[in-house]
Amino acid sequence: MRTKLAAEAGNRKKFQGTFSRLGKKISYTGYSEDTILLVQITDMATGLVVADHVWFSYTKGFEQVRLSEGVRVEFEARVKEYKKGYVNPALGRKRKTSDFKLSHPTRIRLVSEQ
Repeated sequence: MRTKLAAEAGNRKKFQGTFSRLGKKISYTGYSEDTILLVQITDMATGLVVADHVWFSYTKGFEQVRLSEGVRVEFEARVKEYKKGYVNPALGRKRKTSDFKLSHPTRIRLVSEQ
């Protein structure tokens, strides 16, 4: 669990992260969606690393920055709680837990290149 983000739930803050790679996910409607992986997410107010990684949808804001591996990106995002895990009532499994994520990234800009 991302305990450093838990204290900031609901707040919008400025963060920095290092672009690692592109990815894909399948939406609930079956369509493929591009994603990006940022690593070493740092809270700009405190300078502390708050998450080792975060996945975002590859939105227009990220497209405009022209990402390449290793570049540092600054952005603002809202800290939100979400449920993760696996549930299968037929097998009696309920392994859902709460965690925290960064959502709705805006004001995305390149901080440093490799």
